[in-house]
Amino acid sequence: MNRETIPTHTPVLLQEVLEALNVQPGGRYIDCTLGTGGHAEAILEHSSPGGQMLGLDADPDAISIARERLKKYSESILIVNENFSNLQAACIKYDFFPVHGILMDLGLSSLQLSRYSRGFSFQEEGPLDMRFNPAQKTTAADIVNTATEERLAHLIKIYGEEPQARRIAHEIVAARPLKTSLQLAGIIEKAVGRRGKIHPATRTFQALRIAVNHELENLESALRQAVELLGYEGRLVVISYHSLEDRIVKQFMQREARNCICPPTTPVCVCGHTAQLKLISKKPIIPSDKEIQENPRSRSAKLRCAERIVAPAGYAFSDEHTFINIARTRGWRHPALLQKIKTAFLAA
Repeated sequence: MNRETIPTHTPVLLQEVLEALNVQPGGRYIDCTLGTGGHAEAILEHSSPGGQMLGLDADPDAISIARERLKKYSESILIVNENFSNLQAACIKYDFFPVHGILMDLGLSSLQLSRYSRGFSFQEEGPLDMRFNPAQKTTAADIVNTATEERLAHLIKIYGEEPQARRIAHEIVAARPLKTSLQLAGIIEKAVGRRGKIHPATRTFQALRIAVNHELENLESALRQAVELLGYEGRLVVISYHSLEDRIVKQFMQREARNCICPPTTPVCVCGHTAQLKLISKKPIIPSDKEIQENPRSRSAKLRCAERIVAPAGYAFSDEHTFINIARTRGWRHPALLQKIKTAFLAA
């Protein structure tokens, strides 16, 4: 058996995603983390007839698999090898906005974990790479072998939330140079020992992956861009898998759901901030026990959803007839929704 056989990827919280996005026939949707296309396939099926999708992914391997999987929807989906940190630029380039819904599934895919040559897994020998896109310059090996002990400890503590970060960093520096994932995992296990079911290298590998791919910075940027691309009542749905991601998503949605973001001690609002989102659920949606049993990788997933409540800037039209025609060509297929958008824009 080929040690890099592509596994069947099971999309996490699939039904919950469809409900959170409120997928409708004729809708326009963006999958910012296309992966191998599991969520996208379901969204395209439920938005048929007339649905459209823009699918982005930084990983060229995932793009190739998604193209094959979704070829029956080739007339309805545009697939682009691009990091979601460039979401707005991609939408402008392909004239794909405003949209009814945007999905971000932040998890590491089964494809990436199964290909040991990518260095994401420590189950078998592989190079210390961890890049989502091979075109990126910095690898995990670069960080492991060149960073100071202090910087390594900081990365592992902040991005991995690892309490033994200093000890791990010290042992890594002492053992350098390191070339493979198993070498690194062995050094970490030696440094802190092994307790429980979770491998002691898990947090450090997470930290290195986040640092290599600038994951948290890219997430913050993508969230800001996404709001500007949503049409009125469009939904933003994000699935996160660890507390660092979830904290960013939670705080962003809460902030954008408030009219004032001044510090509590400020007597009068001076920020001028206007709420752009409405929280669909205050608490995150998590997988059922049944789903966790069938797909253990879903156990840490948290889904958060918010809805656009004001019209995007830059779409003011003096002529009502022109506005309605443009709105329809942009994919607004629902009369009730169109009427709400028209009222909001023409009242501006």
